[in-house]
Amino acid sequence: MNKFFLIPLIIVLININGLFAQDEVCNCPAQSKIGKGSFYFAWGYNKDWYSKSTIHFKNLSNEYNPVTGNHDYYDFTLYNLNARDHLGVQHLLTTPISIPQYVYRMGYFFNDKHDLGIEINFDHAKYIVNDYQTAHIKGNIRGTELDKDTVLDPQKFLHFQHTNGANFLLINLMKRQKLFVSKNKKHWLSSITKVGVGIVVPRTFVTMWGQNSSNFWNIAGFCSAIETGLRYEAFKHVYLEYTVKGTYADYTDVLLIGSGRANHHFWAFENILTLGYQFPI
Repeated sequence: MNKFFLIPLIIVLININGLFAQDEVCNCPAQSKIGKGSFYFAWGYNKDWYSKSTIHFKNLSNEYNPVTGNHDYYDFTLYNLNARDHLGVQHLLTTPISIPQYVYRMGYFFNDKHDLGIEINFDHAKYIVNDYQTAHIKGNIRGTELDKDTVLDPQKFLHFQHTNGANFLLINLMKRQKLFVSKNKKHWLSSITKVGVGIVVPRTFVTMWGQNSSNFWNIAGFCSAIETGLRYEAFKHVYLEYTVKGTYADYTDVLLIGSGRANHHFWAFENILTLGYQFPI
């Protein structure tokens, strides 16, 4: 996993060096006048890979659960869990465009000599802990102390996922660096680098001992990310962007069933493809 984050870091350093260049005012795509800024919006999709995650589950209320017939007191941790995404692109022609792992972007380029911009960056990524994997559990469930390996059986024990979704919402600072411009200035190729911080807004589905809950969206923690790649702009207004992204997500307040809460953190590596439209302001 770590090697994937070296590529974005190298390109970030190259583009930061470009901040100190003394170029003239930017002659950039989508400009009506030199020096005027441009606004854009875009939609796209993502493919994700996740690092292992240790998840802490806690419900100290000891409330009676009529479904399980027990007082659902628990305070336990599952270590080094594997998780996957759920791409869903194969269903694009038969389902709404919001079903797969989509992304959207809204941003503004200042079009100054450094060609900087700001962006609202949202990734609807899906995070699913793999069922039936063996994990080490340590803690207390209904008064019983545990310190052993266990199987994550979704029917008898646990299923956990952020599939509507893991939801990374960031504010990015962007740097665009021109690589190629056609003579008629209808085709532009640039590198693009984004660094951002923000929040995670998951909607979590969980099954515990046969009872399940699909919770509401909530602000559950924070995230930070580095994103970099290539941006092809055609005929001033249309662009296609391919980026790779490294995201650190820390979920400090995940909703479970009743008063239950969970917390965990992980790294995500994303491949992202977006199609956008831009215009001068």
